[in-house]
Amino acid sequence: MPRRRYDEEHENHERWLISYADFITLLFAFFVVMYAISSINTGKYRVLTDALGSAFGSVQVTKPLNVVEQSPLIETLAQRKKIEAIKRERERMTRIAGELTSKLSALIKQGKVRVSQTGRGVTVEINASILFDPGQAVLIGDSPETLRTVAELLKDDSHKIEVEGHTDTTPIRNAQFPSNWELSATRAGTVVRLFVDAGVDEARLTAVGQAANKPVADNASPEGRARNRRVAVTLLSTLPDVDLPR
Repeated sequence: MPRRRYDEEHENHERWLISYADFITLLFAFFVVMYAISSINTGKYRVLTDALGSAFGSVQVTKPLNVVEQSPLIETLAQRKKIEAIKRERERMTRIAGELTSKLSALIKQGKVRVSQTGRGVTVEINASILFDPGQAVLIGDSPETLRTVAELLKDDSHKIEVEGHTDTTPIRNAQFPSNWELSATRAGTVVRLFVDAGVDEARLTAVGQAANKPVADNASPEGRARNRRVAVTLLSTLPDVDLPR
């Protein structure tokens, strides 16, 4: 009797690993897609879908219906916060301008001081004739008191302060001031030094000499030259000057 042969198939005990690996891959893809769905950043979503497409070849990852592009509500809220911040800043600057105008009203009536408000901030422009003798940078008369009045109103504020010295086009040349640059810068520095002594944080202050480069009147006339000789103290706004919706 012929001997019976049995073909025994070799049992593969590691086949479960293939199914397990497929399951882990699908689970990973599921969580990646869930993360993409939860994000409102469409740029990241596009990067993610491209990456998945490259990883899985022909698999097409379509954009879920509940993925929001960029929420108009979020944009509106951000715009409202910005507009409110600009309004508060303008109101604050307007209040300070009003206080300065009230305190310096006598000099304003005489045309010696001007207070203005622009998108850059609030500026107090003081004619040099009440601050310094011609060609000098030492404060005279009651000018220290005038400047201390300004300093008192500004010292508890947090905005930066820029002090600019301006001259007319008349040349100056002496041992102390070789040109109008040195004269204007020294005058600005004199005002800054008084502000510091009056309690203004020196980290907020900047002194700038402009010489005759920013005239506000015609230097051809004595009146124009007198107008151009000035010191401008500007409380700098922290927000841009933009047109707000009505």
